Amino acid sequence: MGLCHAGEDMTFHFGQLIAHLCATRNVRAGSIVGSGTVSNRAEQVNGRPEWPKGYSCIAEKRAMETLQDGAASTTYMKFGDTIRIEMKGLDGQSMFGAIDQTIQGPDPAQAPARYLE
Repeated sequence: MGLCHAGEDMTFHFGQLIAHLCATRNVRAGSIVGSGTVSNRAEQVNGRPEWPKGYSCIAEKRAMETLQDGAASTTYMKFGDTIRIEMKGLDGQSMFGAIDQTIQGPDPAQAPARYLE
């Protein structure tokens, strides 16, 4: 898998990012290059944009819902929720393993209301 296959929905692939970086910065061995979170492009489904591959973050999903429907319907994460992050290769196999995390917090009975919204 080459550099240009990483993040197919990236506006600029890593080769282009590195070329721009080298043209505008003093880059040395050991430099780390990152793209940030890559947001997937929308696809038209029944005449409406949808994001079947997901969003870069919950805030982006809520913004798209607000633009399309007038209000966000996805809630922010709260204590007790679990998130799973995994990158899969072209063969569908996990590349680095999955990260499963549960958001830990205070006992919900004792948490301030603002933390439970």
